[in-house]
Amino acid sequence: MSDISIRQVGPKSAKTSIAFAIKKKRPIFLWGPPGIGKSDIVNQIGKDSNREVVDVRLALWEPTDIKGIPYFDSNAGTMTWAPPAELPTDPKSKAILFLDELNSAPPAVQAAAYQLILNRRVGTYKLPDGVDIVAAGNRDGDKGVTYRMPAPLANRFVHLEMKVDFEDWQDWATLNGIHPEVVGYVGYAKQDLYDYDPKSPSKSFATPRSWSFVSDLVADEEIDTESLTNLVSGAIGDGLAVKFMAHRKIASKLPKPDDILDGKVKDLEVKEVSAMYSLTVGLCYELKDRADKKAKGWDEMADRFFNYMMKNFPTELVVMGAKTALTNYDLPLDASKMKSFDEFHKRFGKYVMNAMDQ
Repeated sequence: MSDISIRQVGPKSAKTSIAFAIKKKRPIFLWGPPGIGKSDIVNQIGKDSNREVVDVRLALWEPTDIKGIPYFDSNAGTMTWAPPAELPTDPKSKAILFLDELNSAPPAVQAAAYQLILNRRVGTYKLPDGVDIVAAGNRDGDKGVTYRMPAPLANRFVHLEMKVDFEDWQDWATLNGIHPEVVGYVGYAKQDLYDYDPKSPSKSFATPRSWSFVSDLVADEEIDTESLTNLVSGAIGDGLAVKFMAHRKIASKLPKPDDILDGKVKDLEVKEVSAMYSLTVGLCYELKDRADKKAKGWDEMADRFFNYMMKNFPTELVVMGAKTALTNYDLPLDASKMKSFDEFHKRFGKYVMNAMDQ
């Protein structure tokens, strides 16, 4: 039998597709390996649409947790069911019911969930009309605990398989303040964003989730080098930890972004590319911070930002910095007040426009 290629989507595309499926009241199942941000996407959709996300980890539930527990109703003289408190009960609820790890739940739990998903009710419990269902789980080959999903249940969902996408991650990272040293290293070594191998015995591997933990570690100025190395290794694996710590040592020799924007530093002596990636991200963070604070002399700072990149960075990093400032942050740049803009537009304008259109 020949291999069948499965269509995969990046985080941005997955988010758009899920939001549209929700609009059409169609349950959707998001497949993907661990640590790539499946649950984060659902939470982002909830935040963007101002809707509560009810996160239910079905792998931890029993069938009665879905259907409820029977009790004797003395007034009616019959047995009835008390629905679980975790499920939405308000008839006006607009929540997103997120059934995470659905295919990690035992078959009996999946069977109970099937009634809820297919009929929007189980026992005496009825899912409010305004509630939408999204489910997620790991693939069978991801070395997690999974059970084969019954065909009738699978047919109820629209299925998406999610993949890691560096461009999507970079946009997310710069918008969410992931440490410049992490974004810089991964920008230089894109293949190290995700190195999960289900056949490997290693307990630590790089994923967007584990890199976020590394970012938190690096941001803590009180942690000593040995402890940092131990924890980074425990998060992303020994090999990547060695490479990242070497990158961090070089990046520490870079000038401070605020000195560049203040005009105190105009040249760059460290020409190691991964370190330059970190400096680019650091400059973007500092420029955005000053824009948010409406700092005095903003136009001069923006001009120094572009002039410094043109003078010291290769084209790829100039484009990355400009795209982050213009697209991700939508900074209030006034070309008429920037002395370096004409030269920048002449040298890099077409590359930046191409990057922004992607």
